[in-house]
Amino acid sequence: MRVLPLCLLALTLTGCSLVPRPYEPVKPFPQSTQTGASQSKSAARPAPVKLYTDPADLVSKPFADLGEVYGEDCQSNAQDSPPNLATARKRMQIRASGMKANAVLVHKCEIVSGAQGCLRQAVCQGSALKVSNQ
Repeated sequence: MRVLPLCLLALTLTGCSLVPRPYEPVKPFPQSTQTGASQSKSAARPAPVKLYTDPADLVSKPFADLGEVYGEDCQSNAQDSPPNLATARKRMQIRASGMKANAVLVHKCEIVSGAQGCLRQAVCQGSALKVSNQ
């Protein structure tokens, strides 16, 4: 007797799921939403920052010093990849870009052993500059 109500309940639920519904195709996103998302990604790219290694290159150009910047790349243990001066320079350029600089005068780049938290570390120091195009 208990099986009969359970069978009727299952049959009723199955019948409800088989009711035909009108088909609606999937609609794509509006075009304005897609272009807005791609524009915000390109806006996040930092401005290019030129590296100067020789102060003599800046003699004929007017510039403003915005402050000191640095970049680093750390090798925390022996299994990590060795520190890279190019990575340290790139990180220094990114920090300078955050200060609205368009150039960096590199003071020194070197690999240091025994830095706190690092087995070896590549460090670059320089000055962030806003160079005019006059």
